[in-house]
Amino acid sequence: MHGTVFEEIVNQRRSNRAFDESVEVPDEVIRKGLELAILSPNSSNMQLWEFHWISDKELLKAMHPLCLKQSAARTAKHMVAFVTRQDLWKKHARWNYNNVMQTIGDREPSKREKRGLDYYGKLMPVVYRQDWFGFSTLFRRILCFVMGLKDPFARISGSRDQKVIVHKSCALAAQTFMLSMTAMGYDTCPMEGFDPVRVKKLLKLPKGAEINMIVAVGKGTEAGIHGERKRLPFDEVVFRY
Repeated sequence: MHGTVFEEIVNQRRSNRAFDESVEVPDEVIRKGLELAILSPNSSNMQLWEFHWISDKELLKAMHPLCLKQSAARTAKHMVAFVTRQDLWKKHARWNYNNVMQTIGDREPSKREKRGLDYYGKLMPVVYRQDWFGFSTLFRRILCFVMGLKDPFARISGSRDQKVIVHKSCALAAQTFMLSMTAMGYDTCPMEGFDPVRVKKLLKLPKGAEINMIVAVGKGTEAGIHGERKRLPFDEVVFRY
């Protein structure tokens, strides 16, 4: 079906770089957008993300130079820093494991539930565990090599692979948030131009946190749209098999 509401939202969403400073964005709009972002797809339901909602005027003002003085940062009514928390994998794996256990209760687990317990109790530690001497990474590399000789295998070995996983999930949440803002009549600008060291310090983020992107929110202006949206031709980016 053509001309759906979703299609209209996708077409309407633009990165707006100058917001109307006279128009406020109600807190309930941001809250709803974040509630929807939490529903985003993510790897293994590990939800290794945090969404740091910045609405305090002084903090927003302090963020402006840290976002390299972008106009979207200067005029934003709210900002949301989408943050990965790979370091929380143990806590989140245990949360998922406990959810399976609560579903089972006092009865015998089904085959699917046993797989779920093994998934979060055994596989997630293999995927995410790190140690000072690199033994976990070495073990994963050997495992990927050996298992991959015979059958297709998810080749997750080092910390780089782990970071890619959590950043992909976090970016999906950011996109859900931006589309929800558009659906509610407001505009966003995802910013990659920022000083991650100083932003982490300002927001008091822990060492294990990494900032995926910062999304500025407001009511967009015509001046904030820098020309027509141009994309590469369909046939240059879509390959059908």
